[in-house]
Amino acid sequence: MANNNHLISELSKKVDNMALKMEKMKFVDYVYYLEHPRKMLWANFVSGLARGFGIAIGFTILGAIAIYFLNIIVKINLPYIGQFISDIVKIVQSSSRNVR
Repeated sequence: MANNNHLISELSKKVDNMALKMEKMKFVDYVYYLEHPRKMLWANFVSGLARGFGIAIGFTILGAIAIYFLNIIVKINLPYIGQFISDIVKIVQSSSRNVR
């Protein structure tokens, strides 16, 4: 009888440990998404849109900063680099005017 109580207490500890680990893994959320695939698709779609907008905005900001620094280098008038960068800036500015 004592052996059965010991086995039951060990089994209880292991089940509790497994339940805790499943809670940490957010297993319930995973099962919820498996049962409701439309919700999973919607969540992934929205997160993809957010990533896309974030990348677009970030690239725009970095591009603007790069062009700003290139303008500064042109104004300093470095011999060969300045002419090359001046051509690049003119190309970018003319293409941005054509888009509008």
